[in-house]
Amino acid sequence: MSTLKQAAAPEQALVVGRITSVYGVKGWVKLYSHTDPMQGIFDYKHWWLKTPSGWKTIELSQGRLQGRGLVASVKGYSDRDQVKEICGMDVYIDSKELPALDEGDYYWSQLEGLRVITKEGVLLGKVSQLMETGANDVVVIRACEGSFDREERLIPYAPGTYVLNVNLELQEMVVDWDPEF
Repeated sequence: MSTLKQAAAPEQALVVGRITSVYGVKGWVKLYSHTDPMQGIFDYKHWWLKTPSGWKTIELSQGRLQGRGLVASVKGYSDRDQVKEICGMDVYIDSKELPALDEGDYYWSQLEGLRVITKEGVLLGKVSQLMETGANDVVVIRACEGSFDREERLIPYAPGTYVLNVNLELQEMVVDWDPEF
C-alpha cells in the first residue's frame, strides 16, 4: 500500500536531492544531496516527489550521515519492499523555503537560465549549469538565439573578476570575457 499523499505542485519546485536506493530492511533509503553541506537536505522535512500520477508529498522522519553518504527514514515507510516505490525519484522542495542569502550571494538555481553578456554588450548565451571544480565554481554557458556563436563556454564564477554583475530582474549576467576565447 502506498503512503504517498497526493499534493499540489510546489509553487517554485527545486530539486535538492534524489532517493537512490533502499538502505537496510526497516524502510530507510539512501540519498544523494545537492545541498551544501550535503546534510542540508535534512533541513527540509516536507519533500515533494514527481510521480507518473502527479505530485506527492512525503515527510522526513530522520536522517543521518552514513559512511560517505546519507540515509533517511520517511514517515509511513517501515520495510524495504514498501520503500522501493520512491527509489530513483528526485526530491523537491518549494524554493520559497530556502534561507535568505546575503547581498551578492545567489543560489545556483537562480543563475541557471540567465543571459550572459560581455561588458561590451555581446551575448554569449545562457547559463546552462554551474560546476564545482575545487578552486572556484565554473559557469557553463550554452549558445542561444542571438548569441555571438554556437560555442559552449566555461567561465570561472569569480565575482568582480570575470562576473561583473548579476541582475535577476533582467535575467542577465554581465561578464568580463573575450567572445573569441
